[in-house]
Amino acid sequence: MNTTKEHDERMANMTFSSVYPHYVAKVEKKGRTIEELHKVIAWLTGFEATDLQRLIENQATFEQFFSEATINPNASLITGSICGYRIEEIDTTLTRHVRYLDKLVDELAKGRKMEKILRSP
Repeated sequence: MNTTKEHDERMANMTFSSVYPHYVAKVEKKGRTIEELHKVIAWLTGFEATDLQRLIENQATFEQFFSEATINPNASLITGSICGYRIEEIDTTLTRHVRYLDKLVDELAKGRKMEKILRSP
């Protein structure tokens, strides 16, 4: 699935620090913890809490965020729809990675078990 150039640029230029508080609020509102959120982010990106703090302080864009990340080899097992897009059909790598993160946060907030969120073959 092709996303528009404008959509992809918006994703690339959005800062992680502008989205992170929304992730925190979303999961805490549903009774999950920041530690669980960090575990999910670490699974996808390899980032620890100290890395996240540095990226937030440096106002890293998602392009910078994901250029430093080590994407989990099982990330391609993340499928389904998010924001009207089928994740597995998104052609632009960066946009697909941002949507992977969005999907994992959604699953955490919806109460899905951690073993299911942190996919393995």
